[in-house]
Amino acid sequence: MDFDLDAYCARIGFRGAHKPSLETLAGIHRSHTATIAFENLDPFLGRPVHLDIASLQRKIVHGGRGGWCFEQNLLFSRALREIGFEVTDLAARVVWNAAGDAVRPRSHMLLLVEVHGTRYVADVGFGGQTLTYPLRLEADVEQITPHEPFRLLRPFENREIFEMQSLVGGNWRPLYRFDLQEQFLADYEVTNWYLSNHPQSPFVNALVAARADRDCRYALRNTEFTVHYPDGSTMRRSLGGVAELREVLEDIFHLTVRDLPELDAAFNRLVASANP
Repeated sequence: MDFDLDAYCARIGFRGAHKPSLETLAGIHRSHTATIAFENLDPFLGRPVHLDIASLQRKIVHGGRGGWCFEQNLLFSRALREIGFEVTDLAARVVWNAAGDAVRPRSHMLLLVEVHGTRYVADVGFGGQTLTYPLRLEADVEQITPHEPFRLLRPFENREIFEMQSLVGGNWRPLYRFDLQEQFLADYEVTNWYLSNHPQSPFVNALVAARADRDCRYALRNTEFTVHYPDGSTMRRSLGGVAELREVLEDIFHLTVRDLPELDAAFNRLVASANP
C-alpha cells in the first residue's frame, strides 16, 4: 500500500526537512503528539479497529480522527521509514497504575529509531503521559522533554529490559517496561482485537481521549475533562451533555466526530450512570 507522506505531514503540520536526522525525528514526534489525539471512540462505540496502513491513513490522516497506540505508532513508524529512518517496532507491558509485582501483557506499542548510530525511543501513543520528544536509549539519565522529564531504568540485572518513567507531581511514576525484541503487525493484531472487543476491556467500557498541547496536557475520561499544567496544577470539569462533549472532542482534541451518530446515545448513557 502506498503511503502519502505529504498528506501525513500536512495533517500534523510538519514543515521540516524530510531527512533522517534527529531534528526531523523530534519535529515529527512533537508535531504528531500536538495534533493527533489519543482516543478510543471506535472500540467504545463497538466499531472495529483496523491496523492496515490504508485504514490508518483513511481514518487518521484523511478522516480527522486519532487512535490508540497501535494505530498511532504504526502510522508514525511508516512515516519515519518513508523518510529513511531505521525503525524497530517494539512492545511493552504497561505498569502505569499497576501493582508492583503485576505481570501485564504486551499491550503497548513503541518504536526504537536509530539516528547516526544513536538509538532513540519514540512513542506517540501512550495517552495522557505520552512522550513528546524522543529519548536516548540510555538508562539512569533524566531527559528533558517539552513536558515532564522522563527517564529509562534497568530494573533487572543481566536482562535487557527498560522501564519508562515520567516525573509526575514531583514523583517518578513507572509507565511501561519493554525489551528490544522486534515485533510485527501480527503481534499487535492479537492484542488490538482483545482490547477492542473483550467485554472487560477498559477501552470498551470507558471513553478516553488525551492530547499534549504546547503548554498543557488535556485528558478526557467518560464525563470528566481535565487540563494538567506544567506547574502541577489541574483544572477539572464534568461534561453535562452531548453538545458539550462534541465541542470538547472537536475544539480541544481536534477530532472530526460528525460521522459518529451513535456517540450521542453512548454518551447519554455515561451521563446517566454518572448521575444516577
